[in-house]
Amino acid sequence: MCRPPATYQVNGAAIRATRKRQGLGVRETAEAAGISRSYLQRLETGTREQMRPPTYAALRKTLHAEEDELLIPHEEPNEKR
Repeated sequence: MCRPPATYQVNGAAIRATRKRQGLGVRETAEAAGISRSYLQRLETGTREQMRPPTYAALRKTLHAEEDELLIPHEEPNEKR
């Protein structure tokens, strides 16, 4: 069984775009996810990029996002550019 990572590296622009696409404000999104408004703002601006799995899951649920939709994309080692 795979263990989740200690933290997820999130894509602030994707978080903001998803939130805005759903017509949600920063405050209401933060409250629904159980995080502070300032924490959400730091995520969206890229000041903060790491989230613990339970917090990430709560934000994903609030934004109705797919599992990796809000993460920074990473390339596989064997991927060609």
